[in-house]
Amino acid sequence: MEKLDAKNFLKIDSIEQNKNISSTSNATKINSGDFSKLLKKSIDELNQAQESSDKALVDMATGQVKDLHQAAIAIGKAETSMKLMLEVRNKAISAYKEILRTQI
Repeated sequence: MEKLDAKNFLKIDSIEQNKNISSTSNATKINSGDFSKLLKKSIDELNQAQESSDKALVDMATGQVKDLHQAAIAIGKAETSMKLMLEVRNKAISAYKEILRTQI
């Protein structure tokens, strides 16, 4: 078995640092476009939930609802999704205002 000394640890540390640097730079390149895609996907899902909620409300109003529980779940899901999106928007606006107040 090879004896571990300070020289071997330094080699391992430098390898780990190089690995971390390259993975960080790759993550930055990937994440710059991923956030906008994630945001677009979330908005699309919210829109779909709102549309299914609207359809459930129309079905309930016209008496064509087959399963009242599914309609209530669709409405609740749309409401919760909208509240979440509003909170995300509020946090983003708050962060933007905080950045504007930051003095360089």
